[in-house]
Amino acid sequence: MLDPLPQSAIEFSKWSWREIEPYFQELREQRLSADNVDKWLTDWSRLSDLISEVYARLNVAVTIDTTDAQAEAAYNAFLDQIYPNVQAADQQLKEKLLASGLQPMGFEIPLRKMRAEAQLFREENLPLLTQERKLSSEYNKIIGAQTVIWEGEETTLQQLRREMQRPEREVREKAWRLAAERQLADRQSINELWGKLFELRRRLAQNAGMSDYRAYRWMQMLRLDYSVEDCLQFQRAIEQEVVPAATRMYERRRQRMGLDRLRPWDLDLDLYPLDLPPLPGYGDVEDLAVKAEAAFRRVDPQLGDYFHTLRAENLLDLDNHKGKAPGAYCTAYPVLKRPFIFMNAVGLAADVRTILHESGHAFHNFERFRLPYAQQRIPGLEFAEVASMAMELLASPYLDAQPDGFYSPADAPRFRIAHLEHLLAFWPYMAVVDAFQHWAYTHEAEAIEASNCDAKWLELWQRFMPGVDWSGLEDEAMTGWQRKQHIHRSPFYYVEYGLAQLGAVQVWRNSLKDPKRALQQYRRALSLGGMVTLPELYEAAGARLAFDAETLGEAVRLIEDMLQSMQTVQ
Repeated sequence: MLDPLPQSAIEFSKWSWREIEPYFQELREQRLSADNVDKWLTDWSRLSDLISEVYARLNVAVTIDTTDAQAEAAYNAFLDQIYPNVQAADQQLKEKLLASGLQPMGFEIPLRKMRAEAQLFREENLPLLTQERKLSSEYNKIIGAQTVIWEGEETTLQQLRREMQRPEREVREKAWRLAAERQLADRQSINELWGKLFELRRRLAQNAGMSDYRAYRWMQMLRLDYSVEDCLQFQRAIEQEVVPAATRMYERRRQRMGLDRLRPWDLDLDLYPLDLPPLPGYGDVEDLAVKAEAAFRRVDPQLGDYFHTLRAENLLDLDNHKGKAPGAYCTAYPVLKRPFIFMNAVGLAADVRTILHESGHAFHNFERFRLPYAQQRIPGLEFAEVASMAMELLASPYLDAQPDGFYSPADAPRFRIAHLEHLLAFWPYMAVVDAFQHWAYTHEAEAIEASNCDAKWLELWQRFMPGVDWSGLEDEAMTGWQRKQHIHRSPFYYVEYGLAQLGAVQVWRNSLKDPKRALQQYRRALSLGGMVTLPELYEAAGARLAFDAETLGEAVRLIEDMLQSMQTVQ
């Protein structure tokens, strides 16, 4: 009998593979039966949770400071010495459970996913998957090092976005061009990294006997409830229903600003009306957290308690600084049964949307952590993003409550207008990102060359993103694919946002009619984890997983109607 596993992931992080392996071996050698399968799954979950949390903590460390050599060494040591061994051992346990013919209660969908993983698994891919994660960290290092000198001081590009909120157009243009110049300086480095990642992914697919990396990634991401054709249909629906609406939105903005044409530096504005100053949103990151908690308490006291736990237990890293990886995320510490939120706040109203979004992920984690087995808690990214995007909309009516609201009652509609405009602008951009990747991974001979990627991105940009004049900025426009981290670090992970936004708008629509019931459905769906199919998760939340123009058009009309009513009042 082996000694009990450590109670904390921090203690477990000191273990070598030699110390971990016997626990997998014991699980592998046990004879499974209906009488002991629950205990066996509990033990497997405990081991999986420890390993998952160790990886999450190591990843947090290297994203908070991409220049920390000690954190990078620990992360790489895990990837080299632990990660591939765990992947192989974990797969053996999945195959053991499948071979047993047992189906524990609540395991129909997890077993379905395990069958797909068993079909895809190849031992020769393990070192390649490790290398892929290392190369993804290289992308973070490149982006995290991007700074410029603005008014005599070094500043990150994220911090420079504050200047792009200025009413003075010449200041916005100067800041935008400075950021673009710095990004283009890394063009060759990112091109070279793309080549390495692209070739590695081609080999992953080839080893697994897949026709191309898209087919490989589809199964790796466990996209079992929708097809490639569904995504292509969604792209067409966006072109039909959203692109005209977004173009109308850009035209309204052009007229409000009194311009003959919109340029890229006119887009990063949360200004409405234009003669008012930018929405500040909050003071510092502590103020951001305090006000976010107050908003969540008004949505639901339990959600407020969840967020207070994050604050009280130091599970937030919100500020931006040099060397910090780009973007925002919420990760899970399953042993602790806590989420952790990472973002790059710089004092913008957009940061308010981000904290609402990542907190939706955090609430999802709190709810699904109640499920007993690790294998039951994985909902799929397509619904995980419903949790976050719906929270943006569910919390938006509560941002102006005084004395601790983000905005005054007069300013709050400006935030909501900017938010709804952001929804319209996002779907076409998402279609560009998704369509680019469908092309890249089914046209390997072309996409390995960065210049062809530039040309394809520009073609898609012009197809889905009319209304903004990029003349004279062709280099900046065509290299947009370099600046979308998902393309490099999490390929094909982007259509989830578009599908989830459609689901979130449906949840929001329900809340406009019956807020209490909509919230109950939302939380019920979060608590299901991965125990039901993706369409069933949407249904539980009061929505429908959809790719068609009719459903998307209904959502677009709701957004446009709401925008018109708020702008009329303003």
